Amino acid sequence: MFDTLAYHSSVFYRDFTAYTSEKLEKLGLHFGLLFFLIYVGKHPGTTPSDLTEELHLDWGHSQRCITKLVENGFLTKEKAGRRYQLDLTEKGREAFAISHQVFFDWDEKRLAVLTEEERQTLFALLRKLTPGREVPRHV
Repeated sequence: MFDTLAYHSSVFYRDFTAYTSEKLEKLGLHFGLLFFLIYVGKHPGTTPSDLTEELHLDWGHSQRCITKLVENGFLTKEKAGRRYQLDLTEKGREAFAISHQVFFDWDEKRLAVLTEEERQTLFALLRKLTPGREVPRHV
């Protein structure tokens, strides 16, 4: 076994992706759209440019994902002056609630074997490994 941070990170990523995909699949979504819904849900009226910049995405990829979410009824894209604004539809708000909740549910599932003290120690150590990096606003 590889006892490295990289190994454990990749295991967590695969597990989180699988868990999240299972939850989102019921809505007709995939993991790649998760952060779009969360960002728009937390920033109603955001522009495609702001979303693309905040999520550090390629413009073309971002536009294809936004278009897909609009076509599938999760987002609205309305002209406001010279810009477009993105908002969640009713279907999008339901998907947002589920998308946002998977973070907490997955954490609870994975961290169930730890005591509260161990959890706090784990997060303190993780913050130490990521200095100057706050949890992004879209999470």
